Amino acid sequence: MNFTFGGKERLKSLLIIQKLFLQGKSVTHYPIKIVYLPVDFTDGSEVKVGVSVGKKNFKKAVDRNRIKRLLREAYRLNKHILFNNISTSYALMILYIGKDGTDFETINVKTKQTLTKLSERIAANKILP
Repeated sequence: MNFTFGGKERLKSLLIIQKLFLQGKSVTHYPIKIVYLPVDFTDGSEVKVGVSVGKKNFKKAVDRNRIKRLLREAYRLNKHILFNNISTSYALMILYIGKDGTDFETINVKTKQTLTKLSERIAANKILP
């Protein structure tokens, strides 16, 4: 498992993002929320991920960009949790719903917990018809 987060893994399609927010399900472990949806990608990717931080809670772009950078790094380091348990392809959007800025350690721990919760939910859905 390589720990990269290249362009092939980034969610860029506006249509898939709209479909994700309309039909997707979510997993939350405050202050991280992940919205997910099973999607078939034409390029053969297993997972495509987008990251978002609300302008309502963080007025300055500097603060939003810092948190997005930390979220992408936490996902990059912990994506093995998700990749070991999936068989279909998914579109994910990682949202930061907290109201105050935080450090990398907190975001890393919360992202790990949220990805673990997501992989458990995906595994549970495989068993159920």
